[in-house]
Amino acid sequence: MSKKDEFKLFVSKHPKLIKYVENNEATWQKFFEIYSLYGESDDAWNKYLNLDNNSDIKNDVSISDLISMVKKVDLDTIQKNITNISKAIGLVQSLITKEEPNINDTYIPRPLYKKFED
Repeated sequence: MSKKDEFKLFVSKHPKLIKYVENNEATWQKFFEIYSLYGESDDAWNKYLNLDNNSDIKNDVSISDLISMVKKVDLDTIQKNITNISKAIGLVQSLITKEEPNINDTYIPRPLYKKFED
């Protein structure tokens, strides 16, 4: 197996390295050079692999925070707010779509009086 194939297997075991390349923080060339110089089990990889492990923990914490926030939500208050917003939107719509009276419909022509036989 060539060094290139071994590197591909290493990357498939550690897909977190892809994020560094996508974010332009590192290149595949740089990772391949580290791999060919130091191999798989060296402290050179700690910089890239441990940071991502910590971010996974942060993601887990944020998910648990989100769940606790959802548990604290008062659905009655949300329903009241939605009702108030709906009423306000209805009022604005009624003001916008209110038809103005058509002048032609309300106009009644005056009769002509010919008093002087014009």
